[in-house]
This record gives sequence, structure tokens and C-alpha cells, in this order.
Amino acid sequence: MLPLVAMAIKVDWTHFWSLITSTPSQAALLLSLRTAAASTAFCLVLGVPMALVLARSDGRVVRALRPLILLPLVLPPVVGGIALLYAFGRLGLLGSYLEAAGIRIAFTTTAVVLAQTFVSLPFLVIALEGAARTAGADYDVVAATLGAKPATVWWRVTLPLLTPGLVSGSVLAFARSLGEFGATLTFAGSRQGVTRTLPLEIYLQRESDPDAAVALSILLVAVAAVVVLGLGMRRVSGWTSDA
Repeated sequence: MLPLVAMAIKVDWTHFWSLITSTPSQAALLLSLRTAAASTAFCLVLGVPMALVLARSDGRVVRALRPLILLPLVLPPVVGGIALLYAFGRLGLLGSYLEAAGIRIAFTTTAVVLAQTFVSLPFLVIALEGAARTAGADYDVVAATLGAKPATVWWRVTLPLLTPGLVSGSVLAFARSLGEFGATLTFAGSRQGVTRTLPLEIYLQRESDPDAAVALSILLVAVAAVVVLGLGMRRVSGWTSDA
């Protein structure tokens, strides 16, 4: 708590509202919320099947792929941004073909979403994998033997068992996306209203307007705390107690 208290003491509370409601600040906050929500959706699409395969398969290939899926947890975000740039940049491995087709990803809002997805996906995979291992596959097998269709098994059996892990993983992925800085700056740049998320705005304001930087930092901490505590922990604890 000491760093947070020290930062709160430095805030110019008399001008706090004006500092966080300036046009650049509002644009950065809204962009951060939109891109974090989009990246969380991508994490769900990619992470749910990944987590289920990791939890329910002991194959040699799966064991070899697991460290690669979790690599962004220990990889410096700047390195991740450079890797994305060389993959999807104008002269990148895939980017050159996309550029020829008229599709540009680097230094756009799409690049922000990809960078956030890259760094936050392992958080969802880990949380959901743990829930899937705990739930096991016995209930799915019983439902299937009783004649339930695969879609019915997923919606009526598998998904309810995985919901606590799914929610906690989504919350962690959203919070991580909201605070992403290094990969975003490297891969997407800092264009106001396009790629300048709230962490990037804080970094720029640190040099030109320290009071605004501190105020925006407090705002980011507050938003992250609301997401994690309000939307995550209470629901997970409620489902756990109901179970």
C-alpha cells in the first residue's frame, strides 16, 4: 500500500476532476476500455479451447506447446511488441502480404488489441486450465452417455462448471490489457485517439504535466480495482460459496 499512499498524497485533489476530464485524458481512457474489452473477447475465443486442451490432454505435443502459450508471462512486453511488429508490420512475415491486400495492422487500434491480447491471454488460460482440471471430464462423459448432444453437454454441464474460472480469468485478462504499455508502444505507437491508451497518456504527461500524470495514475488504479474487486472476486467467491 505504501506506493499507492505516496502517490495519493502527491495528487492535486483541488484540480483532480479537471485533470482527468481533459480531452486527451478522456480519449485515452475510452480507448483503453474499448481495446481492453476487445482483447478480452479475443482471449476468450482463443483461450477457452487452449485451456481445455491443456487440462484434458497429456499428449507430448500438448506438453511441448504449453510453455509457448505461457511464454508472454515472462517475456518483456517490449520484446513482445517487437515480435508482433516483425510478424504483422508493413515489412513483417505476414504484414507484407496483408499490406499488399490493403490491410494495415501496425500502428492502428487493431495493433493495440493484438498487443493486449498477446500479453493477457496466458492469464485467462492459466485460470481456466485450473478450473478445468478441478472439474474434470467425468460429468461430461456421463451426460454424453445419457444421450446429451455435444452442444448440450457444453452449455448445460461444462460451462457452468468452468464459469468461476472463466470469470476470474476474464477479469485478470481485462485488467492486464488495461495496464498494458510496452508492447502497445512498440507495436502500435502513440497516436492520440487511435493508439494512445491511458498508460501511454500517463507516460507522456509525466514529462509535461506531472500533476496530470499522477491524477491519471490514480484513475487507472481505481478502474483496475473496481474491475478486479467488484466484478471478479465477489462473483467468484459467491459462486464458490454456492457450490
